[in-house]
Amino acid sequence: MELVQYEQKRNTAFVTLYRPNAMNAFNYDMLVELGQITESIRINPDIRVVIFTGSGDRAFSVGADLKERRTLTDAQVKRNIYKIGEVFTAVENLPQPTIAMMNGFAFGGGMELALACDFRIAADTAKMGLTETSLAIIPGAGGTQRLPRLIGEAKALELILTAKRLSADEAFQYGMLTKVVSPESLVDETNGFADLLLANGPIALQQAKFAIKNGMNTDLQTGLAIERKAYELTIPTTDRLEALAAFVEKRKPEFKGK
Repeated sequence: MELVQYEQKRNTAFVTLYRPNAMNAFNYDMLVELGQITESIRINPDIRVVIFTGSGDRAFSVGADLKERRTLTDAQVKRNIYKIGEVFTAVENLPQPTIAMMNGFAFGGGMELALACDFRIAADTAKMGLTETSLAIIPGAGGTQRLPRLIGEAKALELILTAKRLSADEAFQYGMLTKVVSPESLVDETNGFADLLLANGPIALQQAKFAIKNGMNTDLQTGLAIERKAYELTIPTTDRLEALAAFVEKRKPEFKGK
């Protein structure tokens, strides 16, 4: 049974968590499928933007499948935790810009998948949070590390230690979301944001993302060196020459990703 749906429209990949009857909760088989699809996207030169979402209109993902979790041995729970962490790190490390289109509930691992993406656009009806401490566990797929890097240590401590459930507007105020829109406009708004990315040089997008992600984890001088190296990779590209020609000719550039 297909647990993750995949579709490519021109230069955009759409990845949909597909367990609608389980509110798109992650079981082990879904994680394996998601990992395989993520790897296929990573090596596909035609994909320039990736959008992750959940099936239906109720949930992005409510996190780990707790019904499955009750049947697992301690060793199998550790296997699942390792797998979800591995897969979400692979999502974070995709060279292409990534967008979480949050159509509904995003709790626990669902919120952690969204945090592994570069941007998060949510319907104003969505609810979200890292609620694991209410289940006597902690976020185990990057939440304790990615959330404080995004919104700061104090705010992350507050949200994780209280297991607070947030409305989309509250999450936006905390700095967790890029944009909050109506449910009816979620798809159009997300596609419109993707179009803003697609209008730019694909190699430049990847190198800018690389420089930011890697530079943030080091000191300023090392970060500046990373930036210079990333910039140098864009110099010999045909896209850079096309951008200069388009500027002179007063037209839109047609980037090829080369």
